[in-house]
Parts: sequence; structure tokens; C-alpha cells
Amino acid sequence: MAVTAAVDEAFRTEWGRVVATLIRLTGDWDLAEECAADAFARALDTWPRDGVPRRPGTWLTTAARNRALDRIRRGAAESGRLRQLAPLVDDDPPPDEEDAVPDDRLRLMFTCCHPALPLEAQVALTLRTLAGLTTLEIARAFLVPEATMAQRLVRAKRKIRNARIPYRVPPAELLPERMAGVLGVLYLLFNEGYSTERGELAEEAIRLARVLVELLPDPEAGGLLALMLFQESRRAARTGDGELVTLAEQDRSRWDHAMIDEGVAVLDEMFAAPGPYQLQAAIAACHATARHAADTDWRRIADLYDLVSRMSPSPVVSLNRAVAVAEVDGPAAGLALVDGLRDELKGYHLLAATRADLLRRLDRHEEARAAYEEAVAQAPTDAERRFLARRLAGLTAASGTSAC
Repeated sequence: MAVTAAVDEAFRTEWGRVVATLIRLTGDWDLAEECAADAFARALDTWPRDGVPRRPGTWLTTAARNRALDRIRRGAAESGRLRQLAPLVDDDPPPDEEDAVPDDRLRLMFTCCHPALPLEAQVALTLRTLAGLTTLEIARAFLVPEATMAQRLVRAKRKIRNARIPYRVPPAELLPERMAGVLGVLYLLFNEGYSTERGELAEEAIRLARVLVELLPDPEAGGLLALMLFQESRRAARTGDGELVTLAEQDRSRWDHAMIDEGVAVLDEMFAAPGPYQLQAAIAACHATARHAADTDWRRIADLYDLVSRMSPSPVVSLNRAVAVAEVDGPAAGLALVDGLRDELKGYHLLAATRADLLRRLDRHEEARAAYEEAVAQAPTDAERRFLARRLAGLTAASGTSAC
């Protein structure tokens, strides 16, 4: 059991390293993944007998390289690649590569998230090559057939090969643009896992963000990592008896305070000329560090949303700012801002839900009930629909009227 746990831990921490190294050496993505999988299978066979190696990553990389060399030898006349690999598969273990292997992971991350690839392909490749999820697991996560996801992966790898997309970290002049794409993919993965309760996706996004910050300490990467940590810290308190619990009503003793402390430390250490992720992380920190809901610094949150809206304007940011303004200046002020977004956010359930809450606080119960009914109809998940329906039922009971 202990050996199986060691292999599982090595898979979580070393899969991306091994695959990245083999892609650099062979240029063959499928071969790299197959040989990495074979190395982990060998570990399950040999580690119970020989013991867990002192450096599991080095053992796995060597085993995968040897397997790749065997496959190339049996495959065909690829003498150039054979000469390239030969010095790396001697009987002795390879030299310490603590400096080289992380660069390979970073190259792989930027290659997976290359702007020439469709966004869905970037996400799939990141999960497959860096996180080690199977095609079936990725397909299930994004609610598509396995064959569809397999085709996305095949097309993405073919595009990388045919377009000669370079396997490298982009040069300095392209790094800000490309970094934004990498961060966008990671945040998409996180949100997919966080909003749908598929926690493994959120965990992988945080793990990959930690790798990125470790290898390339970019302030916006640090901001994204901190933001995800603050949000993930509340996961255990977001539901109770299978029902959603609002931020104000959550039991804050159930929050992961070690995760919050890590987020605060990352944000403090890496905060620079603030970008969108850093500002969003600072907003999340206001919530995460408030001991009670009443202690939340809504004025600072509203000010931070002002900065976000200037830097990355969007209707959703404006809606969040309106919520903060309602806490500072009252529900009427917030409602005026929300109503100004009705055309831009038509059909968005959180707009209707926010309007309903503000109307309720203003004792405009008939309008609030209509807004709650609209939000229930638009809500994308059963949990959200149940939550909004309870709010509607509570409003109906309080107003002494019956719902239509």
C-alpha cells in the first residue's frame, strides 16, 4: 500500500516533468506520453521489490528514456534521434537535472497554450500532458464524448507538428502576451472545477499555477495563484446538506486558513504594478481575511473594482462593482448600476439574482419576486435553482402573497 501511494504521489508530481523531458528529446508527443505511462507501470512492478528510489523523478525519467530509445530502435532508421538519445541512456543514472527539467515543464506549458491552437485544444493538451489526465477523464470533465476529445488532442498535436510551433518559452518581447494566454487557460480550468464541483480540475489548476510561479515568477501569475487559493479555501463551506451557502452565511471556521495564508503570502511577495489577476486577488483577500462577514472592507472592494473595470472592463466586473457599491452606499445606489447592465447581461442569471436581492432589501417585493423567478429560470445548475427558489419562497412568505 505504501509503495502504491508513493507511485500515486510520483504521478501527481512527476508526470509533467517526465513527459516534458521526453517531448524535448524526441519531438514526439504520443511517444512521450506512452513511454511515460510505461515507466509508471514499471514502477508499480519493481518498486515493491526494490524499494522506492531516493529520487523517484530521476528513476522515472531514466525508465521512460530507455523505453523511448527501445521504441526508436525497433521502429526504423532514425539514426539522428538515436544519436541524440544514446548519451542519455547509459547504465548509470543521468546527472542531476534539477535545473533543466523545470525548463522543460515551462516549455511544455507555453506550447500547450500557444495562441495558434483553439482554446479547447489548449485546455485539453494542458490536462493531458502536464496533469496526466486520460482522454476519458478530460472528456467527462467537459461533457463531450471521448471520441470528440480524442480528435481534439490529435488535431492539436498535428497542428503543433505541421505548423512547427516551437517548443520553448517565448522571447521576452512576446512573453506578456503569451503569459496572458497561459493564465487564461489555468483560470478556465480552475473555474470549471470550482463552479461544477469537479474539485480535481481546480486542484490541478492550482498545482500548475504553483509550478508556473516557481519557474517564472511573474506578478500576474502570482496574482492568479493567490486568487485561486482564496477561492478554493472556501470550498468546504460553500455547501451544506447539498445546498449552496452564500459567502455572508458561510461558517468561516470551515475555510482552509492555511490556503488563505499561502495566498496572502504570495500576493504580498509578488504584488507589483497591479494587473487584473492581482487586483481580483486583492478583492478576494478582503473576503478571505475578514473574520466575520460584517468585517468585510466593502469600500476597498469597490475601489479595487473601479481599478479592475478601468483595466479590463466587462459587464460582469461592473455587476460585481455594483454589489460592492450597494454595500457601501445602499441598495438603491447598487440597483441603479445593475439596471444599467440589463441589456449587456440579458439572460445572465446572476444579474437577475442580484436585482432580486437589491429589490428585496428595498421592500419592493413584487418586483423582487419577478426577478427571482427570472433568475430561477436562467440558473445553470440544480443547486443554484434550488437556492434561488428558497429565496423566492422566503420572499413570498414574508410578503404574505402567493407565487404565480
